[in-house]
Amino acid sequence: MRILGVDLGERRIGLALSDSSAWLATPLAVIAGRDLDSALQSIAELVRKHSVGELVVGYPRSLDGTVGPQAQRVERAATKLRARVAVPVILWDERLSTVQAERLFHETGRRARRDEIDAAAAAVILQSYLDTQRVANPAGDSFPGVDSRQDLEAT
Repeated sequence: MRILGVDLGERRIGLALSDSSAWLATPLAVIAGRDLDSALQSIAELVRKHSVGELVVGYPRSLDGTVGPQAQRVERAATKLRARVAVPVILWDERLSTVQAERLFHETGRRARRDEIDAAAAAVILQSYLDTQRVANPAGDSFPGVDSRQDLEAT
């Protein structure tokens, strides 16, 4: 099952997609975020195009864990998104994901464009979710149709 990660910004929306085994997140694209309804429609189309089984939306809580205006905006967008797709939409803590994405580019010695950072931030959010799911259920049972034990036996 593929999972789509979303970093919902006001100007740009970073997107990342997992591989079919829900093991690795990869930056996918960036779409304009100013027209939220149009952006949500684009996300719904990507869900269908890539046979996505779950959406993980970055939830920008404050560093102290409180829910501020940006997190409330994401909650409203997630509610609208749930009405457009037939898959679960999960809010996932995204604190410092952009900083982490910028650091990854810096460590490679490469200057990144703003849209590349947004897509990489979506991948950071999604990878965090995927890693947590594996730790919570190492047998892979949280991902229907994926049996990680079978994958290990094949190697």
